[in-house]
Amino acid sequence: MILDLHREALAGLSLYAGNWRPGGVEIEKSEHTPPGAHLVAGLVEELCDYVNANWTRTPIHLAAYCMWRLNWIHPFADGNGRTSRMLSYVVMSIRAGYVLPGTPTIPYYIVENRIPYFQALDAADASLKEKGDLNLSKMEALLSGLLAKQLTSFYESVGGHIDPPPTSA
Repeated sequence: MILDLHREALAGLSLYAGNWRPGGVEIEKSEHTPPGAHLVAGLVEELCDYVNANWTRTPIHLAAYCMWRLNWIHPFADGNGRTSRMLSYVVMSIRAGYVLPGTPTIPYYIVENRIPYFQALDAADASLKEKGDLNLSKMEALLSGLLAKQLTSFYESVGGHIDPPPTSA
């Protein structure tokens, strides 16, 4: 499925769409060095194993893990961010049991303001590197806030109205 998502994400943009990267890769403006290309398939399999073994965890946690881990592995020559956002959103939707209503969607909101997304990825990387323990709380908070934004847009599109909180006198 991940290769299929990548193929869709880069359809018409890359001859490598739907294939693992053949060699090393660097991430611009990041301190993270992705693992060697020879490790990619096994690491992606471990990502899938984690999701399957932790299926009872929240959709937001699983989505956050997928987004961080696929970016950390960086399995493609191009389109890693696009594919991780798609994978994250698909896993969240499947785990939630719904096609999430509302537009724009979480992936759109991330592209519109990538800074919090990059900060959340860096925070997870740093927690793993410095403490040896993965902390996805920033990514989970980001996805939670964007999900609320997406669902609010749906609620408003069907005539719902959210009153501003009352002001204290």
